[in-house]
Amino acid sequence: MAASTPLFLSIDQGTTSTRAIVFDLAGAVKGVAQRELPQIYPQDGWVEHDAEEIWQATVAVCRGALRDQPQGAVSAIGITNQRETTVVWDRKTGRPLANAIVWQDRRTAPMCDALRRAGREPILQARTGLLADSYFSGTKLAWLLDQVPDARARARDGALCFGTIDSWLIFKLTGGRRHVTDATNASRTLLFNIDKQDWDDEILSWFEIPRAMLPEVKDSAADFGEADSELFGRALPIRGVAGDQQAAIVGQACFQPGLMKSTYGTGCFALVNTGETHVASANKLVSTIAYRVNGQATYAVEGSIFMAGAIVQWLRDGLKVIARASETADLAARADPRSRVMLVPAFTGLGAPYWDPNARGAILGLTRDAGVPEIARAALESVSFQTRDLVDAMARDMDAAGLTAPAALRVDGGMVVNDWFCQNLADLLGRPIERPENTETTAFGAALLAALGSGAVRSLDEAGALWRSARRFEPLLGQAERDARYDLWKESVSRVLTSGPGAV
Repeated sequence: MAASTPLFLSIDQGTTSTRAIVFDLAGAVKGVAQRELPQIYPQDGWVEHDAEEIWQATVAVCRGALRDQPQGAVSAIGITNQRETTVVWDRKTGRPLANAIVWQDRRTAPMCDALRRAGREPILQARTGLLADSYFSGTKLAWLLDQVPDARARARDGALCFGTIDSWLIFKLTGGRRHVTDATNASRTLLFNIDKQDWDDEILSWFEIPRAMLPEVKDSAADFGEADSELFGRALPIRGVAGDQQAAIVGQACFQPGLMKSTYGTGCFALVNTGETHVASANKLVSTIAYRVNGQATYAVEGSIFMAGAIVQWLRDGLKVIARASETADLAARADPRSRVMLVPAFTGLGAPYWDPNARGAILGLTRDAGVPEIARAALESVSFQTRDLVDAMARDMDAAGLTAPAALRVDGGMVVNDWFCQNLADLLGRPIERPENTETTAFGAALLAALGSGAVRSLDEAGALWRSARRFEPLLGQAERDARYDLWKESVSRVLTSGPGAV
């Protein structure tokens, strides 16, 4: 069976859960296990994870997903992960020095302000594709080295390892034999030159980060070592790695310039393929590596929204106005379409294209007849409006680079099972929305990279032929109404900004 129908174990380590899924090459799920991941909030704006808990959960869910698989059927492991979350651990003992600092964490915003004041952001953007924002790993790593006693000296001596979650898991899976990452995760650290494909020594010197603690950077489909045999009954090769949003671009088969995907999980992350061209955004988006195969990097322009599915979570767990996420579709459909209620979900600041870490959320336009349906609709609409912010900015960047702007948007993630949301997204973007048959595109993308790295799939074109659309949502809203709603959104955002255009 292993030779004719290979299976691939995908580890999907996300912000709120750790999952393992066994796929065949058609994208069919053969086994799945999941564990929730608690968030740790030490202070306002701080978000942490217990890296050891992530490791233990990863082993448990992998064993659960593998439990009913035929002996020898699983050919390789692919890993996809929350990207900028930062872990530092002891190279000898494998123990974390502190809790992992999560991508949502804003504690290093003052450090980023200092970088901007020093005039260093243009250099960062030109070399790494990123902005001076606490979202990315570099300042988180510098903060840990400053705060943990003797950490800088131990790092210089080579006693400490830094990594994003993929590196941490590979180190643990291989029994400490491999300290590696892939180019997509490296491109999110603020330390990696995406043109030279190497760590940038000048930027490392700014943060006093020694190369000795950084992982080796490999292609997204490559030999990352083997998971120890005692973990899963036999040694399993690790052959594919990508950050979650890049894995989704692979799972969505966005292999040609101009193809665009948007994933709606905790946050929303939209990426458009720009091919071999590193497009430097003039619209406060970031440039990143979409994937690197056979030594050739493919680039993307990306926009990040910090709150998407997390807004629905807040309606359920914070306001307690719904019991299940699925209720939002019915509530939104019942809302008064004339309502001017707007929800700006700046719970942890605003991401692209605003990049205001100090902005805070607001509900505006409330009247006596506004109720839970109007708030639920405003919550879903806020994700659509934020997506339009990104898509419009991407279209301007693509046009300036002489590339074709995206005509449609391929979507995935937990929110896209909501038909009302998908139709609203099409209406407010004025673009068709394509929902694939396989909505587990992030995990499947990691499996495809593992298949490519192990030779079961010969090329990206072969992988792309596996993608199928399940439903296409066409825009139904008129242009005048679409623009009027979007103008109201922009005016609402201006009320919460604390820096940049529109700040009050």
